[in-house]
Amino acid sequence: RPTQLAPMAGENQTHVTEFMLLGFSHGQPFLFVLFLAIYLATLLGNSAILALVSLDPHLHSPMYFFLSHLSCLDICYSSVTVPKILANALRPQATISYRGCLAQMFFLMGCAGTECALLAVMAYDRYAAICQPLRYSRAMSRGVCVVAAASCWLWGMLDSAVHTLLASRLSFCGAARLQHIFCDVPPLLRAACSNTRPSEVALHAASVFVGLSPFLLVVISYLRILATVLGMPMATSRRKAFSTCSAHLLVVTLYFVTSNLNYNRPSSGYSPAADTLVSALYCIVTPMLNPLIYSLRNQEVWEALRKAVRGRGMAG
Repeated sequence: RPTQLAPMAGENQTHVTEFMLLGFSHGQPFLFVLFLAIYLATLLGNSAILALVSLDPHLHSPMYFFLSHLSCLDICYSSVTVPKILANALRPQATISYRGCLAQMFFLMGCAGTECALLAVMAYDRYAAICQPLRYSRAMSRGVCVVAAASCWLWGMLDSAVHTLLASRLSFCGAARLQHIFCDVPPLLRAACSNTRPSEVALHAASVFVGLSPFLLVVISYLRILATVLGMPMATSRRKAFSTCSAHLLVVTLYFVTSNLNYNRPSSGYSPAADTLVSALYCIVTPMLNPLIYSLRNQEVWEALRKAVRGRGMAG
């Protein structure tokens, strides 16, 4: 059972040093193999994107610069949660330390906020490239791209710091049990027995400013893109523009739908099994799918991969 310090005077609350994660009922080799396969696929796919963007001069453009940041984010997403899940999957009782829980939540929320902002910036990049091609090189210069990417990371980490600070002030009664397989804000709020109102307000505010606002920017950008593409005289131009944007649209839809289900659940909530599934889709499965989506729909990535394979074969 979790190790706890002595109760505070006059209160039934305790300071916990460890949480039990009840998303695991007992040692589960099948889950270990499943999550290991997903993690290895995530590392392989996103590392391949990073390597191709770095090595191929044809991919040294703003779109692939931001894609490399997305791949880095996906690696971080999985590395924050999956290694601990693998360690717990074979244990009789899954646990995580109090400090480890807050650290895991901080980096998880930081990645979430960063990805929301980054997807909005990527949508603007596509808008600038398709709707304002003559101004594109100036609007998305190297300096602008670096500042935009750095701002996305800073925005996500500042948002995460607020949630982590508020979570650190929560108190827990009795044995600290989380109905989950990793630490996140919703399961912590359900387990707390102190006032969770500040954390709930912060979560709803983040849903609007960190989640909804970037999503609306993506929608506006793609509505403008759609209007421009439909006005193109040549079918080949329209087809190329749609092909360029379709992968990003699919990633945006997948990410925002799953993250919204994770942080804006109905008042009745989900069952523990459904809650775990939604969270796994959001921050474990989606990072694995993103490089596949971009690769399957992108001829430039395939061409860069063929060049890399041919170059390796000639070197051998």
